Amino acid sequence: MADSARKPAAQSAAKPAAAPGAPSVGVLQQRRIEAAIIKPLVKAFEAELGREKTLAVLERVIKELARERGRQMAADAPSTTLTGFASMKEPWTRDNALEFDVLEANDERYAYNVTRCRYAEMYRELGLADLGFTLSCNRDATLIEGFNPELELTRTQTLMQGAPHCDFRYTRRKKQG
Repeated sequence: MADSARKPAAQSAAKPAAAPGAPSVGVLQQRRIEAAIIKPLVKAFEAELGREKTLAVLERVIKELARERGRQMAADAPSTTLTGFASMKEPWTRDNALEFDVLEANDERYAYNVTRCRYAEMYRELGLADLGFTLSCNRDATLIEGFNPELELTRTQTLMQGAPHCDFRYTRRKKQG
């Protein structure tokens, strides 16, 4: 299944209703609100603890929040398959936050390339380009783990880090044994 036309996610199909339990604001707006609070906190903690310790704590907290959000999504999803996960993306794509090309979408693989990311643009506008990966991209792998530990994300590049696109490749983990 390929969606070769690059369109804002909200325009690539009929706009789905927000998933049960989804935030009342889109994730882009939520991240903007969080960034306004986090920016002065990070600067204060860096002054006290240094940058390395501050970023380590920030990364740990952000990942745990993502894991918990994944668990919440799983409780609200029609299934905990990759198809079920894909059906829950509306809050992240709301307000044309992402433009992406879907390469494959089924219960075994969900693959797409993000070609425009308003999250990255927002963090740059706010003077937080150096924290954007930690505050947003860093959540993706632990979000899917929280959603279903049998699923995993492989991503080798992000727009946030200067690549031409983000390559999201979700798969079901191979059974051991």
